[in-house]
Amino acid sequence: MAAPESHRLTRQIVIAMLAGIVLGVALNQLSAAPWVQNFVVDGLLHVVGSVFVAALKMMVVPLVFVSLVVGVTALSDLKALGRIGAKALALYLATTAIAVSIALTLAGLVGPGQGFDAGDTAARFSGKEAPSLTQVLIDIMPTNPVAAMAEGNMLQIIVFALLFGVAVTMSGARGKHVLNLFNDLDAVIMHMVEWIMRLAPYGVFALITRTFASQGLDLLLPLAAYFLTLTAALAIQLFGVYSLLLRLLGSLNPITFLKKMRDPAAFAFSTASSGATIPVTLHTVEYKMGVPNSIASFTVPLGATINMDGTAMMQGVATVFIANVYGIDLSLTDYLLVVLTATLASVGTAAVPGVGLVTLTMVLGQVGLPVEGIALIIGVDRLLDMMRTTVNVTGDCVVSCIVAKSENALDQAVFDDPEAGSVEAATRHAIPTHPAA
Repeated sequence: MAAPESHRLTRQIVIAMLAGIVLGVALNQLSAAPWVQNFVVDGLLHVVGSVFVAALKMMVVPLVFVSLVVGVTALSDLKALGRIGAKALALYLATTAIAVSIALTLAGLVGPGQGFDAGDTAARFSGKEAPSLTQVLIDIMPTNPVAAMAEGNMLQIIVFALLFGVAVTMSGARGKHVLNLFNDLDAVIMHMVEWIMRLAPYGVFALITRTFASQGLDLLLPLAAYFLTLTAALAIQLFGVYSLLLRLLGSLNPITFLKKMRDPAAFAFSTASSGATIPVTLHTVEYKMGVPNSIASFTVPLGATINMDGTAMMQGVATVFIANVYGIDLSLTDYLLVVLTATLASVGTAAVPGVGLVTLTMVLGQVGLPVEGIALIIGVDRLLDMMRTTVNVTGDCVVSCIVAKSENALDQAVFDDPEAGSVEAATRHAIPTHPAA
């Protein structure tokens, strides 16, 4: 029997990632040759990878806006919308607090940065100023929804889509005409997403190859303790904490969940962008995990905007690393302050480019550590960013499943079906049929 199309695509993506790593490391060894850097790394690979990421980002705004409007109108009960939002926000903040606590504990035990020679590297970083929490709250409300969509301001898009969806629901017969249009748009946009996902192996190959061709593996050696500590913390969050939450709060099989995370995890790793991965994440939680669109269309974009468990872990480990490098002892109060600041910053700086480094400057400033120390970890940040984005996206899917289960809205048959997402499975479970991604 032929493998389902979704499985074939997953295998192709994994093969593309592995081949990209091997070729990237090989190209890194040939970087002295001008033609390798100019025509291969900065030429062909850069163009293919950038076009692929641009295509994914192209779909984010229309997909989020249309799906969220359709999802809100499907709820019909406005109280349910508020309940779902409160649950999702509470879970996102809780998982972030747990993540940074684990990172601080593990970093305290390992002690990365002890005996590290900073040299003059620490004088080369200039941190960006993060917005105040009050300004972030003000900026959530869009003054111009069209501008918010043009700029990709996800929080503002979510707010406008929620208000628009509520207005459609309360507009009676005229609202139904608008809803029919949005239902048709949703189907059309999903077909466009499927086209892009079929090109994923080529885009992933180009992105991974260029990353390793540019970074190589030599940068890991001086920062091995920091790199391995953060990697271990991310693994604990991914395989331990999330599995425990799924089992305790959702009574769901974590093994089944992790198997279905292969596609969004691969996209998140290769693009290092939760936002660019939204189309894949939405498709996975709806058609492979059984979360209804009315919940997924809200929890996934919200999570991609404010849920930064992996980033919070980086901030925890980096704080201990920089403190050790500069010989500064942190008190218990400092550690608690790091947990609080990193958790709130995951929401507070969601719309700021380079959010990981921006929030890290906030955390370091709160405990009196030199911001210049960030320059020490920039060299390996790209590889770690790929891994922590994978954790962020996984957290989005975990919360979506738990919230859906708490609302008795999760389709357990779809979640348990290993072939879910294929045309055959869609027919079995009587869900909207979209060709598998």
